[in-house]
Amino acid sequence: MTTFDDREAAFENKFAHDEALRFKAIARRDRLVGLWAAEILGKTGEDAEAYARSVVSADLKKPGDAEVYEQLRADLPASVSDAEIRKQMLDLLARAVHEVESA
Repeated sequence: MTTFDDREAAFENKFAHDEALRFKAIARRDRLVGLWAAEILGKTGEDAEAYARSVVSADLKKPGDAEVYEQLRADLPASVSDAEIRKQMLDLLARAVHEVESA
């Protein structure tokens, strides 16, 4: 194997590792935002966990923030603004990235 091949393999491994961390962070963010929304909806215990899992599933069906946002917007009362939902998604993504990197 040449030095170029070694570098190529290293870049591919780093990319795969970064993508795995990204996936874990987004799944964790979806769970956290689901728990946040569940609290607003008055869900506790297993009901809150089930709701959080449904938010994670929404992202797995069709990757991207749009599906998660749309589910939250449909489920949450109008008193929760679009900006507040998006802010929670961003804040909780930062928290999730930190948690995944720390693990």
